[in-house]
Amino acid sequence: MGDAVTGSDRTPRDQGLRIREASELLGVPAVTLRSWELRYGLPMTLRSDGGHRRYTEAALIQLGLMRDEIATGQQASDAAQRVRVLLDELSPARARIDAVMAGSDRRDSSEIEAVLQESLDDRGLAATLDEVVLPAMRQIGSWWESGRCDVAQEQFTTAVVRGWLARMTTLAPPAASGQQVLLATGPRDMHTLGIEALGAVLRTQGTGCRVLGARTSLRDLAAAVSATEPAAVVIVSHLSTQRRSAIESLISVSHAECLTFYCGNAFLSPRSRQQVPGVYLGERMVEAASLIQRAVPLALPSYAPEAG
Repeated sequence: MGDAVTGSDRTPRDQGLRIREASELLGVPAVTLRSWELRYGLPMTLRSDGGHRRYTEAALIQLGLMRDEIATGQQASDAAQRVRVLLDELSPARARIDAVMAGSDRRDSSEIEAVLQESLDDRGLAATLDEVVLPAMRQIGSWWESGRCDVAQEQFTTAVVRGWLARMTTLAPPAASGQQVLLATGPRDMHTLGIEALGAVLRTQGTGCRVLGARTSLRDLAAAVSATEPAAVVIVSHLSTQRRSAIESLISVSHAECLTFYCGNAFLSPRSRQQVPGVYLGERMVEAASLIQRAVPLALPSYAPEAG
């Protein structure tokens, strides 16, 4: 990218650009940059000591992709989803993602599992989920929406990943404490792969977990909290239309004597997290597990090293 801003008031590159500088460089109004961050969580900007946005090179790449996608005529919400897929395509783990997709195309479970095991040995479980599994599942979702694959292929690939995760938890060490972390979806959320993945990471690091499953009602959540007296509860919601019911779940457990966390696509943008009780876990398994374990110090060393 070329520089459109010069002069003595320019922010040093290693500190990130000011919003005015980013706006001029990209040709996008500053108010639009703020809106994209608030509505879609793109990009997650740094802040200066004074609380001002600073745009790194990675943030500028995201914004450039967003601008270009909208220029093709897409709605901003669709463009944001497409940008996340494009960013996956720029990942250093792209070869492994492609290998998973090839196995998915051929309906070859052993091929997919071999790729995941290779990544596990090389990068550890949390990084494999962040760098390979979740990007691959996002691509499967994009393929299904575009007609590139059918729902049977999406279900097959999900089942392979789910089975692989189940084997990871079978090999996990005993929990370091009798206390558990409860993992649940919102009352109207169907997708559970995210909480199964987070549960697998926590279990392999010695933290006891219980996954409550899809569409966890307020009644079922309250019963589980009462029965297990968990150290923490995590609520996951992926659709913005289901966010309100997920927030109701968070409110219902915020009165219990346990920590509350939340995550999922429904909470990607800063605006969607305003006045939501609990701690936001972010988008990456590595950081989510670390946040939980710092707050709930129950973990043992992982059975497989998490490479940096």
